[in-house]
Amino acid sequence: MKNDQNSTSDNLVKGLPMFTASAPDIIAQEKADLEALASKPRLQRWKGYLAKTGPGWLQSALVLGSGSAIASLFAGAFLQYRLLWVQPLAMGLGIVMFWAMAYQTLSTGVRPFHAMKRYIHPVVGWSWAIGALLATMIWHLPQYALAAGMTDDMIKATTGWTPPSAAAQIILLIVIGLIVLAISTLVVWTYSSGHKGIRLYERILKGLVWMIIVAFTIVIVRRAIEGGVEWGRLFKGFLPLYIPTDQRGVSIVMAAFSAATGINATFLFPYTLLARGWGKEHRGLSGFDLVTGMLLPFCIATSLMVIATGCTIYDPVQFASGSTKLSPIGAAAMLQSAGLGVFFSRIVFGLGILGMALSSITMHMLICGFAACEIFGVEPGGWRYRLACLIPAPAGVAGVVLWPYIGSWIAIPASAICGLMLPIAFIAFFILNNSKRYLGDNKPTGTRALVWNIAMVVSICATLAGIIYYLVSLIVVGQSMVAKIIVSFVLYAISATIIGLLAVRKNRWGLAWGMIGGLFPLPALLILMFKPFLCPKCKQSISDREWKNRACLRCGDISQT
Repeated sequence: MKNDQNSTSDNLVKGLPMFTASAPDIIAQEKADLEALASKPRLQRWKGYLAKTGPGWLQSALVLGSGSAIASLFAGAFLQYRLLWVQPLAMGLGIVMFWAMAYQTLSTGVRPFHAMKRYIHPVVGWSWAIGALLATMIWHLPQYALAAGMTDDMIKATTGWTPPSAAAQIILLIVIGLIVLAISTLVVWTYSSGHKGIRLYERILKGLVWMIIVAFTIVIVRRAIEGGVEWGRLFKGFLPLYIPTDQRGVSIVMAAFSAATGINATFLFPYTLLARGWGKEHRGLSGFDLVTGMLLPFCIATSLMVIATGCTIYDPVQFASGSTKLSPIGAAAMLQSAGLGVFFSRIVFGLGILGMALSSITMHMLICGFAACEIFGVEPGGWRYRLACLIPAPAGVAGVVLWPYIGSWIAIPASAICGLMLPIAFIAFFILNNSKRYLGDNKPTGTRALVWNIAMVVSICATLAGIIYYLVSLIVVGQSMVAKIIVSFVLYAISATIIGLLAVRKNRWGLAWGMIGGLFPLPALLILMFKPFLCPKCKQSISDREWKNRACLRCGDISQT
């Protein structure tokens, strides 16, 4: 059986040699350094890890975008400091799943797209890759609108110049968008130039994340000097003592949760690990990288933004009805009217927002490059990979002009679709983390496996509960009929997808189970729980023991089917 597992694993696509082959000596030295650090005291080991981090920071750069900006702005403006606990909690739940992704990828070296197709079902692998690509393209539009709009605002604030006509304003925004595209393309293409390019790219993104943190810190310090920060209420806000029940508060909470991670982030992370040439020796480093590069920077940046907004433009009455739209550009003007000077309100704050947009744009391009290469069977690297990175560019530049008009009606279905896909990715990685066929001797066992599984189940259930609660609230609370139809369909799709995946897991017809079970989710789940597995060869019932051993009494070995 062990030989079968090894041969099956050997047939899968491993690593990203187009990247890692450029510096085998550096990768070998890094592995030797990690082996030496493993025996060092914890603080000394962590100090050695600091210089080697990277993929976790890329995740921070990805999730610190327009979604995080809007959620943080509204949280501070509407509820001041009371929702400071939301984004750290959301990211903490996400980190559990990302830690599992890192463990799986580094233990096997297998690209997750191929692992899902082999060890779960081809439909799951394809849905994950296509979902990541579509979600990235949809949310690429507002990043350019944010970058161009914020740059335009900073130009006007510093020069006092205003375009003479509406047409001139549109041309200015398009020019800014093209400049952003040129800069982002240059940065992203360094990633495909080998190990040095990857490290340069990571350093640039680290710089953008630090620019975001420093910018919002300066705004808060300036406000604190004036005595405008209520420190007691601020620290109390990090405790989950307030859970909103009104529609606006629930929407802000769910927006913050959705912004913390997404299906495209689950696709990007394992591929950046492989691009760095990381393996089993890097599992300890990957956990440190996730905490110091993803968890802490994201929580610090979003918290600073909530605090900056909460100590300047907090007004629960003004933002309660939703009649007043709050954008980052509008927030900058409100900061100025609240007493901050032009430099702090329009320039420093604007640079922080611009850093969020630029970091997300480059990460979106990187995701599209990886996803498109996997979908079309192209090895990442070379001119085809570089062209794949440009897939979202036309939509992004068009978003500079179109997003103010299409954002209002595309936001609901886009959020619903992206939210639907995330639990699918989480469930798929949960299954892989418990697959003996996939992980072999690296599969967690005993108390470690129990703790890990409980943590992942909590993360999955919290994600599902949040999505369903939000969608149900949209149906109940005064939404248009079109919105209610969309949300009802998404709720059905969530149920159908989960039941279909469980049916596929037991080698049953997932499409039929999903379509019917989506209408009656609870009875379908109960029936599936007691339904036996089917042999993938003879389609006859087999016992749990036979399925666990991958051996049918009639067909023999079924481990490779």
